[in-house]
Amino acid sequence: MLTLILFNTCGNPNKTTNKRIETLSSKIDSLQVIVATKKDLQVEGLKSEKRMIQSTDRKIMDVQRQTAIDSEIKTLGY
Repeated sequence: MLTLILFNTCGNPNKTTNKRIETLSSKIDSLQVIVATKKDLQVEGLKSEKRMIQSTDRKIMDVQRQTAIDSEIKTLGY
């Protein structure tokens, strides 16, 4: 009897397992793949540098760098 049950469970895939696999497959298919380009990474790096500059208390040099960062971001099209 146990041998029959063993072959039955191993030979027939479980319906709940199949349902989970199908659900996960559909979720994976529905996800959008976000590909960061070099341009996107450069813009995000410049934005984070600007936030870091703004969080410090230095004045003259940092204001000049912030305007340089803004102009670089504009030239990249963002």
